[in-house]
Amino acid sequence: MADALLDALLDSLKVFPFLFLMYVLIEFLESRTSVTRNKNILRGNLAPLLGAATGIIPQCGFSVMAAKLYDKKLIRTGTLLAVFLATSDEALILLLTDITNGAKAAAIMPLIAVKFAVAVGVGYLCNAILRGETLSELAEGEHISGTPCGHDHEEDSKVKRYLVHPLLHSLEIFAYVLVVNVAFGIVMYFAEDAVASFLRGGYWYQPLIAALVGLIPNCASSVLVTQAYLLDALSFGGMVAGLCANAGLGFVILFKNTRRWKRNLLLLAVMYAVSVAVGYAVSAVMLAF
Repeated sequence: MADALLDALLDSLKVFPFLFLMYVLIEFLESRTSVTRNKNILRGNLAPLLGAATGIIPQCGFSVMAAKLYDKKLIRTGTLLAVFLATSDEALILLLTDITNGAKAAAIMPLIAVKFAVAVGVGYLCNAILRGETLSELAEGEHISGTPCGHDHEEDSKVKRYLVHPLLHSLEIFAYVLVVNVAFGIVMYFAEDAVASFLRGGYWYQPLIAALVGLIPNCASSVLVTQAYLLDALSFGGMVAGLCANAGLGFVILFKNTRRWKRNLLLLAVMYAVSVAVGYAVSAVMLAF
């Protein structure tokens, strides 16, 4: 038992320095670009394509901004879904930082390809179906922020931006990873055969469960789904389903508008249905080959 807990701690510690470096890099890139402040990028014929491309970037600021724009009828429904379906929150970072399992980390490219293709396809299809959807214009002087995870770092000093914030974010994700690793280690210690049997028998309903977890509007959900895949507790198809359903904090923003709860529930249902369908499709393809 002690060995299982020690292994979980050591495996988690290996990830921490790479997490920190990745978040420093993300802060640097965000300070040099205005992608989350350019509202016009999500309007026009290329909106679903550009929305999906920016949603792939490992941060939740763009899904927050997209939700705020959509709630004010400044972007179309398909564009919002493209951003949401492309968003993976912490998943890509965890895959990149998993130095102990190169084969699993290699899944990052097919994951990005699948999520991007699905996001673009669903975005354009939805916009075509709802082609009569009318948009409003941003009022003069009105500002809509889409800062990562709701935190505005523009006024922070360089020390806070490039050291303190990445360190705090890394510690938060490290804590989530540690909890998942410890829980999995304990379960495997006491019931390894039962878990193995469950995973073999539950291959075809993993997308259903993973997509439900992915809908939880917290970075912990993307950590749980990705870490479960890295620990061989979840299939690639299951991970795809969970991460397609993950929209960062986007749904939190939408559900703040209680008057549009029916619309929000419909969007949630569409996200879940699409994510599960994609998860099953990926699982079927992998079994075929």
